[in-house]
Amino acid sequence: MVALNRGFVALTGRLEVTGDVPDDLRGTPLLLASNHISNLDPMTLVAASRRIDLAPRFVLAGGLLGVPVVGWVLRRSGHLGVDRESGNAAAAMADIVAALRAGVPIVIYPEGKISLDPGLWPERGKTGLARIALGSGARVVPVSQWGAHEACYWGNLKVSGWQDLLPYLTSWLRSVRRRPALRVHFGAPVDLSDLSEGRPGDARRAHERIMRAIADGLAPLRADEPDLPAFHDPTRPTTGSSPWRPTA
Repeated sequence: MVALNRGFVALTGRLEVTGDVPDDLRGTPLLLASNHISNLDPMTLVAASRRIDLAPRFVLAGGLLGVPVVGWVLRRSGHLGVDRESGNAAAAMADIVAALRAGVPIVIYPEGKISLDPGLWPERGKTGLARIALGSGARVVPVSQWGAHEACYWGNLKVSGWQDLLPYLTSWLRSVRRRPALRVHFGAPVDLSDLSEGRPGDARRAHERIMRAIADGLAPLRADEPDLPAFHDPTRPTTGSSPWRPTA
């Protein structure tokens, strides 16, 4: 599957990877915190991670693991699901911590969804990743992505027929022809050493540091698009807002 994914990403665009994960963090509890800009983010991040010899597992929406065939493949690949509405969040968090302590890198999107900010900067997000980091002692590496939004439209919230798949297919075929740059940057680990799990406000402080690190790493990747993305996705709502865009 890794080989197939690498071929798919190579066909989709030009993968550019910068940064790395320090050697002393490999094999230790490690969280990769990434911004979310496209449905193709996981495939791009898997290919980028292989460039630096990492094989992370993703924390995905629980519904994906229940999809026929696809869900089975994801579960067999070791990816984890969390569904707050089903009441399995506590069990899912225990599974995530167990995987971290076994030395498996875990990818979490703090925003929980593709950004709807007009500029495609990260939205505010939730503190779940920060709480896991503080509770498990895992180090956090911020990951910034740019370009995958050009390879696949936001599309539809639900797919009920083949017509709902057309935005994804047509945008991907256009990407194969245009071959956009798919940029992924692994930043320096976020320093959370002065924060603790039980102290009031520390989860929020940790979350803010993580999100600002992601946004700071994103700025150079989109230096020529600081305001609005040059690529316009007519299917993506722009109802969100980002508090993390660097001001300088």
